[in-house]
Amino acid sequence: MTLGAEQVGLLAMERMTRLVGVRPSSLVGIAKEADGWKVTLEAVNRKAIPDSCDILAVYEVYLDDEGNLGSFSRIRLRKRGDTE
Repeated sequence: MTLGAEQVGLLAMERMTRLVGVRPSSLVGIAKEADGWKVTLEAVNRKAIPDSCDILAVYEVYLDDEGNLGSFSRIRLRKRGDTE
């Protein structure tokens, strides 16, 4: 069975929730690669008051073409109010 981008995004979010214990707040990017998929997700790492001071974590999840987890890593932290 061939997985589409939507299915891969949902699988990556599920895998991250199981690994980190936090549900991603957004899917930032998804790209088909030669040997699978790279999915970039963002989640609240630490809540703060005001919300603009929340610390967000950006994660990269690599899945193979069958949806199996290949690798997972946090690539950066940022304040919600910071723009790139």
